[in-house]
Amino acid sequence: MYLSRVEIDLKNRRKISDLSHLGAYHNWVESCFPKYQDKDNRPRNLWRIDILNGKSYLLVLSEQKPDLEKLTRYGVLGTAITKKYDDFLDKLYVGEILRFRLTANPTRKISVPGQRQGRIMPHITIAQQKKWFLDRTENNGFKIVGIQENHPEFDIVNREWKLLRHKGSGTARLSCVTFEGILEITDLKKFKNAMINGIGREKAYGMGLLTVIPM
Repeated sequence: MYLSRVEIDLKNRRKISDLSHLGAYHNWVESCFPKYQDKDNRPRNLWRIDILNGKSYLLVLSEQKPDLEKLTRYGVLGTAITKKYDDFLDKLYVGEILRFRLTANPTRKISVPGQRQGRIMPHITIAQQKKWFLDRTENNGFKIVGIQENHPEFDIVNREWKLLRHKGSGTARLSCVTFEGILEITDLKKFKNAMINGIGREKAYGMGLLTVIPM
């Protein structure tokens, strides 16, 4: 696995004029792996946009090493970096305490008369979104650490409705929620799977990437 990052060139509006919706970011990420453009079973790439100290970064987790020239297409020259992620994943262990960040699309399925598949609806309130997250911790191999018993240490640090244009089918807005906090690994296999394959829906559009840093 490879974890890569580039600073988005926000000062050059002409350069990034194509980045008007999540689908454009998805196309940018996929273009960094030209070897798999024409294959139906190309590996899933997770990505998200991070804002740090007033700068905006594209973060990409991938099985294959990206083409750094293509990763810099909308980025600041000289800021694209990539590193192997397997060594970091291999050093994780059950009981390890880590700071985390997850950007996700909290949703629920509701039944609709006459429809077998039901309808996917976003969670709207902060309480609903936090519960959605907590409901997924155990199955993804971790628990939230609390300073006090029954008070888990995490919060929502950003909530947005981001534009997504579908070719030939109009536009939509995706709920994009970023969680941060402190977690403890409880099941290493499940946790690694969550880090590699993401959590929740809409992973092609910048959702689901879980990252951690040691404390």
